[in-house]
This record gives sequence, C-alpha cells and structure tokens, in this order.
Amino acid sequence: MSIVSKKSTPVKNASFSTRKNRFSLSPLAFFVASVFVSSAAVAQTADNANSTAAQNATSQNTAAQNSTAPAAGQSEAKKPLVLGTVTVRSRNRIEKLQDVPLSVSVVQGKELERLNATDISAVTQRLANISWNQGNQRTSSLAIRGIGKQGQTEAQDPAVGLIVDGVNYAYNALSSSFDFTDIETVEVARGPQGTLLGKNSSIGAINITTKRPSFDSDFAYSLTLGEWDTVQGRFAGGGAVIDDLLAWRGTLSVSKGQGDIKNAYNSDESISNKERISGRVQFLLTPTEDFSARLAVDVQPRSGERTNGRTIYTPTPDKYSDGSANPNNSDASKRLARRWFTQSPGYNYEDSYLYGGGENEYNTDGRRPLITGSNGATVELNWKLDTHTITSITAYKDYHFNAVNDEGTPFDIQRNSGGFFNDYKQKSQEIRLSSQQGGFVDYQAGLFYLDVNNVAEYQRVWGNDAGAWFASAAQYTTLDRDGAGRYLLINSLSGLDMAWNSPAGFQDINNESTAAFAQSNWNFTDKFVLTTGLRFTREERTNRTATYIKDNGFGGELNPAVVNGVNLGGFISNNSGVLGAGNSNEQLLLADFVANKYFGVATTTTAGAAYNSLTAAQKAQVGAAKALRQSQIGVVFDEIDVEPYEKTLPSFVLSPTYKFHQNLTGYVSWQHGEKAGIAQATNGISNLVKEEKIDAFEIGLKSLLLDNTLVFNLALFEMNIDDYQQTSRVFDEYTTNLNRQSDPTANDVYTNATANIPEVRARGIEIDSIYSGIPNTTIRFAGAITDAEYVEFTNSPQPSENGYTGAPQYQDVSGETLPGASKYSFNVGVDYRYPVWDGKEFHTSLNAQYNSKFNSDNSLSTYGWIEGRTLVDFSIGLGKTDQTFDVNLVVKNLFDDDTPSTRTWNNYTPAHPRWIGVTFSGRF
Repeated sequence: MSIVSKKSTPVKNASFSTRKNRFSLSPLAFFVASVFVSSAAVAQTADNANSTAAQNATSQNTAAQNSTAPAAGQSEAKKPLVLGTVTVRSRNRIEKLQDVPLSVSVVQGKELERLNATDISAVTQRLANISWNQGNQRTSSLAIRGIGKQGQTEAQDPAVGLIVDGVNYAYNALSSSFDFTDIETVEVARGPQGTLLGKNSSIGAINITTKRPSFDSDFAYSLTLGEWDTVQGRFAGGGAVIDDLLAWRGTLSVSKGQGDIKNAYNSDESISNKERISGRVQFLLTPTEDFSARLAVDVQPRSGERTNGRTIYTPTPDKYSDGSANPNNSDASKRLARRWFTQSPGYNYEDSYLYGGGENEYNTDGRRPLITGSNGATVELNWKLDTHTITSITAYKDYHFNAVNDEGTPFDIQRNSGGFFNDYKQKSQEIRLSSQQGGFVDYQAGLFYLDVNNVAEYQRVWGNDAGAWFASAAQYTTLDRDGAGRYLLINSLSGLDMAWNSPAGFQDINNESTAAFAQSNWNFTDKFVLTTGLRFTREERTNRTATYIKDNGFGGELNPAVVNGVNLGGFISNNSGVLGAGNSNEQLLLADFVANKYFGVATTTTAGAAYNSLTAAQKAQVGAAKALRQSQIGVVFDEIDVEPYEKTLPSFVLSPTYKFHQNLTGYVSWQHGEKAGIAQATNGISNLVKEEKIDAFEIGLKSLLLDNTLVFNLALFEMNIDDYQQTSRVFDEYTTNLNRQSDPTANDVYTNATANIPEVRARGIEIDSIYSGIPNTTIRFAGAITDAEYVEFTNSPQPSENGYTGAPQYQDVSGETLPGASKYSFNVGVDYRYPVWDGKEFHTSLNAQYNSKFNSDNSLSTYGWIEGRTLVDFSIGLGKTDQTFDVNLVVKNLFDDDTPSTRTWNNYTPAHPRWIGVTFSGRF
C-alpha cells in the first residue's frame, strides 16, 4: 500500500494498535475510546483548517520513501494531511485500494521498522482479523477470520498463503523461521485467492513486497541493543552499477540474543533465544524501456533457536470431567516419585518439575536448538508490448529443519523426544499476460507450475532412564526388584532409535500443481465494474512413507518377533515371559542369550534350555521388559506408496463494484476456492483426505471522508467451508484388526489423524481505516467481529479431562467456536512526528492489538481458555529530517501483559515479557 497526498508530497506513515492488557479494557470500552479519538480528530481538524501541510504518510515509490523534505517550521506542520490515494498490489498491479473489491489490510515497511517488527508474529500484529499461532518454526500457523489455527502436516497446504516478491511459499514453515527486512509493504487479502495470484490459497493470502533495486544511490543501516543481550544489525543499500542499465540492492540482517527463560541444567541455554542471519542481493537489468530483468538471491545459513519447550507444567487435576478420580498412573507426579528418580535429591516433582522449578527457569538435559536454514533464487522478467505486459517469474526455495527435543526433565529419558528432520524444496514458474488498464475490459491471464519435494523424518531416541519413566506401575515394580531387573529396565529402551510418529516416521512427499488462471475487469460504465476470475488447478500428490527402527540400541534382543508383518528379530513369548510356540532354532538361541546376559545362566547345546531354566519371577522380568519395549515401539511398517491424490480443482471470483460517488464505492463478491487433498497413511494404511472447498461472500463499502482525511472501509463476510482439513478421530484399521486377533468381538478403535470435517463457517464484520485529520499524526484502525464455528463436527478428539473409564472415543463439537478464534479483535496504530530545532524531528509510534478470549486447545478443553489480552508496542525517538541519523527507544509489550498464549489441563505457554531496546539508524 502507498498513501500519496494530493500534492504528491512524500510523507511519513504511522502505527498504532490496541488490545486488552492488565488495565482490562473491554471491547466496548475499546470501541468507545476509538470513537472518541476519531471525534477528537475531527474537532482538531476544524481548529487547524488554516494551517499548512505536514508530512505524515508514505509515498508511492521507494525513492520518495527514502527522502524527507526539510521541516518547514512549526506553523508548516499544523495542517492535517489530505489523503489523496491509497494504493495496493494485491492484484499484481498498483491500483487504488478503494477500487479493489476485496477486504484488504495494508501496513508500511517504515511502520514496521519504527517498532522493530521483523518476524511474522510482529507483522501480523499490525493487520486486521489475522493471527499468528505460535508453535515452533515448523508447527506455527497463520489464521484469517478465525480459521487456520490447526497445525499443518508436511503433506498439507497452508490455509493462508504467503507471497514474497511474487513467489508463493507453499510450506507453512517458510513463514516462521526468518526475519523480514527492507520491506516496502505488507498486504493481507481475505478469502480464497488464486485467479491471479500464482499458488491458490483457501482462506486468504499475505503479500510481502521488499524494496527493489533503484538507479538512485541509497544506503541505510540500523543497530539495536536491548535486553537479554540482544544485538540486531541491519544494512540495506544499492544503486547504479551502470547508469540506466544495471542496478543492485543488497540486504544483510543479523539478530542474536538470549531468551527470557533460562535452563537450570545449563545456564548458557535459554528458551526463545534469537540466532538469525540472512542476506539478499538483487540485480535489475533494463537494456530497453520495454524490458527489465530482476535477479534475486537470498541466503539464510543454518542456525539454532530454542523454540520448543516454552512450557510451564502445572499439577494434573485429580478428577475427570465426570467427577471420577484420575489415578494419574502415567503422570509425572507418579513417575518422579519412583525410587529410580528420587535418588537425585536436587530434583523433585513439586519444587523442580512444576512451574519450571522457579521463575523464568526450566531444567532439562536433552533439548537442543532447532536448526533452520533456507536458500532461494528468483528471476523476474517483464516485457512491455504495445497494449500488454508479459511477466515471467521463475523461482527456487529450499528449507532445512532439524529438531532435537526432550521430555522436560534433567534425566536421560528421551535423547530426542519427537525430534524431526526435513529437507524441503520447491520450484515454481509463473507466466502472466496483463492488458493495459482502461477501455471496456482489462484482464490478466497466466499459467502456473509448482513442484514440491519434502523429505521428512520424525526421530525418537530413548535414554538410560527411559525404561524407569515409561514402565507401567506393574512393570516398574517387577523390574526394579533386583539388579537383573534393573539391567533389563535400562536396556529395555536405552539407545533405541526410531523413525517414529503419527502418521508416519518417514515421508517422501511429492506435490505437483499446474494451473491456468484469468481475471478480468468489465468496465460497463465509469461507475459500474464487474470483476470475474476463473482458475483450474491440476493437483497430483504422492507420498512414500514408513515407520522403522534405525538402531536397536542396547536391547535389541528384547524386540518382539514380528510387528505388523515386519520381522524385528526377537523371540516369541507371552507377557509372563514364557516361550511361545513357533520359535525357530535361531530365536531359541536368542532367548538363551537373554538368560545368560541378564541372569548369568550358562548356555547348553540344547537351544532354549538355558532360558527355560529361568525361574518364573525371572521370566516375568523378561516379559515385563519386552512388553515395555513393544509399547514404545508401537506400529512399524515397511515403505509403502500411499494412495495418490489426483484431481482438477476450480476457483472463481464474481464481484460487481459500483462507485456511488468519487469517494464512495460499494462491492459484492463471491469467491470460491479449493485446497488440495492429502496423500497420507495412518498406521501404515492409506488414509486419503479430500479437498477442502470454500465459498466466501462479501458486501463492502470503501470511502474517503472528512475532507479526504479519513479512509474508512467496511466489509460484511461469510465463509462456508466443506470438508475442512484438520485433526479428527478416524477409524484405526490396524489396531482394530490387531485387537480382534485375540478377541473377535473387540470394539472399533479410533486414532487422531488429519481428516475432513463436514462443515465450518465464519461470518462477521471487518473495518479498516486510516485517519490523518490531526496535525503531524496518522492513525490506522482495524477491527473485526467474527463468529467462526464448527457447523458439523461429530468426531472431534476428546480433551484430557474426558479420559475417564467408559468415555466415548470422540466428542461432538458441532456449534462450538473454532480453537484460536476470538470473537472480537482490534488493532490501532498511531504515528506522531513533529519538527523541533533546526533539521530535527521528534517522533513516537504505538501499536496495540486486542483479541477477546479464545480456546487455545485443539480439542476444545475447558482448561484451554485464554482470557482477552492486549499487546502494546511503543517507540519514541529523535532524528534528523534528512534521515542521516536517528535514535529510537523501542518497548515491546509495554504493559508487560502476562496472559499465556496457550493452556491445557496441566501446562501452559507463558507470554513473552516486556522487552526494551534502543535502535540507532540512518542513511547515507
């Protein structure tokens, strides 16, 4: 977006947003306050009607943004800015926001810089009705209109698309691992996208545009020093290499710092530390006026941040939702009370495990930084013909992720709890033909191709204390009885290394998308325009998957004989350790090896004799160790090619627009989109997920009011989604068949897996506005009232409090609000700039975001509710009007709001506390 005054004077933009903090502003009070501010703005405008113009907005082009006219004196700065044009690029061309029949929010790069907002979380705090759902770098997600919180799987498209300089990021993790710097604008378009945006997206899209190379020399720097040993350095600059032929621009960003939660096990480690480095270089070639070529290369070297483990444990409730007692058999309180762990006098459940063992502290031995890295390259070509422009965008992007996690204690239980490794690569090609604007019809049409390969392995490694931790009460009692049993207890799991997880331990995912799209504006009159668009996308998706043992560790002899038809090399015995029928001679010799290794029984020439000489108690110990090991191994299966997903998906848009007045436009839109299905397996059996289908309807008004000082846009919307993709309870064919081998009448078993939810709906109202009627001030306000609910969802996973005996395997949450969806959300941005002294300027900015209460738990636990909260960022500084030097104090979370971001029935994720830093910046 760009804001240009009627005199085309380059002016500064601003930032302010509001949200509930510990002052407990209610939504009504917040709205009243906003109305009051607007009223005061109108009054102030009238009082200053005879003053001259100030510079408070952002110019349309980069050169204008990088220059500021000298301050003209105090009287020169008192007249309110007149807003002439607000422009956006959401439809691949620069056009007036008021002419775009979409619900669109925009924020300027300058505003993000003033408040040190560089990551995707900080960026979305400045946009309306969009939220960032924090997980780690891989599991975080974007949501629009309350839809999209559910974490993505590796084989699943993100619900909200991310486009950076025309390149679609088709993997959710690409949005969360790196800083966005040298930004021109950020725009969010709500509703299904795809009739002219390359990769289609089902809920909406965020479009980030960085600054491009220019033939005008420009260099800028910034250095931030702050709490938690934070150091951030950024440089951007460029200019002509060969005048009027070749220009360049380079960007370097370095961000390092400690996190706010320290590790008592190793005080040099902390959660939420920063370790980010990225660089980008661009070249622009313009051999003729009608042709340009831009090459961009970006590199983010691999580095590590501790994002996982930002979890504070709380006591597990002693009763279930039906009032029955919770035995807590597998709870940490019972496990840490075992003799095995009480031998460590410095660590216990009450004083160490709960609440992090102290303020701003955790205690764990095995958690490592999450390693991420990425590289990319883009070639963009533009040919201007007589009446058309041809654009070609060829792009490559990769991503590396490696996680080594821990169960949350200093004991050697899981050396890699839920670890994950993946290498992602995408290649894309877009060719687009755009006609000149004007005439009866103007249009864009094109072809798009995307090829994705994602190789992912979920790794889990057990340690020396794992057996004592995961054993059932009966198993632990049997094994902790003597030295031989404890030896079995250790070796039952120690060193076991698996590619293990649900839906699979290993996946080799290949997705191909091929699309043709077109969108036209039919200009029937100067006032009436009909926008139509159509897209067809051919989706072809395959997945090769497996779950297997990588290393048997120290107890391979305790493996089961066969699991799911996979030979694991063990011998056949029952839970009491008695040898079963069907053992081969080799298996009997293995049993003898167990008798000798753990009990010192000498082997004989008769296979199986040594093992059979064990006492019943000794055999019971072997049986307990084997059962423990098998319970952790779970399901294994050889590599299979799951059922592929192949289908052609339509998207379309139909939107009439009518200009009632030069400054008042109304529109109606119907957007239809479809998100591709998922090729996946559940416990080794194909479980194809259907495509998600979305119909979005909008009625909107876009206006320019109060003598062109107020942009006010309003939209009523309803989104209906059929076959919504998220985690559900699905029939577990493998486990059901396994249970029926011993009991033919056993009930069906269900497990959690991504599936289709019959129907979801979101409806509400959105407001976007910019006000410049107060001298030296720009105010941006956006708000939404949203009702996002499951219309039909009868097999949702049960929350933890429904774990009582006899509880159904799933629950009906039809009519309930979606997780992560707030009914009320607002953000307000304020920017104030005032000339002082000779060539100096005082400036201050504030951004506040408010979200009303929401349920953070995907199974809608009664313990998952998060109260309404407000996050406020603030800055104040002084600089030269020629921008050669500026010093800026930045405070994030100004009022130190400590509302958790997530909560379950026995843990929560704490808020990030207030942070203070100082930024020194300038241009030369």
